[in-house]
Amino acid sequence: MRRFSKLLEGKHQRFVTPVLALGPGEESAFTVPLTAVAVRGGPPDSTTILVMMPTAGDGEATRVVAKREKILSAMDARILEGIAAGVSTVPLAASLYLSRQGVEYHVTCLLRKLKVPNRTALVSRAYSMGALKLGVWPPEVVEDFVK
Repeated sequence: MRRFSKLLEGKHQRFVTPVLALGPGEESAFTVPLTAVAVRGGPPDSTTILVMMPTAGDGEATRVVAKREKILSAMDARILEGIAAGVSTVPLAASLYLSRQGVEYHVTCLLRKLKVPNRTALVSRAYSMGALKLGVWPPEVVEDFVK
């Protein structure tokens, strides 16, 4: 939104940024470059913003991020949300009515499922594959990933 505002204010003429998009049938997510260009002219004090995004047939290579597979149990999803919110093990265990070891067991399973070495990488991988909703606090798991 900040970049669009700067286009409208005349501080920039164009910008290019990668965006996350859903494929046909919402089966997979992928990144594509989004280009926005400010076009001035016509009536006084008017600006038109032209937004362009390549389609798969444009020859522009798109990178598949992840298929939306149901890889998380409901408990795994709650634990992932807690980890992403920065909640430590003991308070997370108390809020989910689990033991500390129970939470650690689920965390270890999540690390293996997403093939990451630690909790920080777990949250990063979850965001990059679209398993956590963007722009939401506290973090929420996308329902498409929960069994």
